[in-house]
Amino acid sequence: MQIDIIRLLLDFGLVVLIWIIQRIVYPSFLHYNTENLVRWHRIYTSRFSTIVIPLMFGQLGISIYQVFTNTSFYTVSSLVIIILIWISTFAIFVPIHAIISNENSSEIDLGSLVNKNWMRTILWTLLFIYSFFEVLDF
Repeated sequence: MQIDIIRLLLDFGLVVLIWIIQRIVYPSFLHYNTENLVRWHRIYTSRFSTIVIPLMFGQLGISIYQVFTNTSFYTVSSLVIIILIWISTFAIFVPIHAIISNENSSEIDLGSLVNKNWMRTILWTLLFIYSFFEVLDF
């Protein structure tokens, strides 16, 4: 049961972070000129990475552990959701962040970042709700 609570806390942390990113951080990028955006983006990504990376690896690690120790529809489907989040992160968002860091971003890129991030926001939100109900045995 304790591993389930740790997993729920990781899911909660990530859902809070993704909503902050979606509603505050990414939309704010549209209000910077290119020079200031690049400067702030480099600071933001390095600082946020120290929070997001451990949470994502913790979530993935525990989810894999749960699949091997207690295979169920919940553990397998939540691992699938987490893998989809990871794939979207590296296939879609890392390249967009690279464009911003390389001073090549446009308003279209920044708007795309906000619009496409809804996918991760929804997935992490659904994952948290799913974990919440599973752990609390509703």
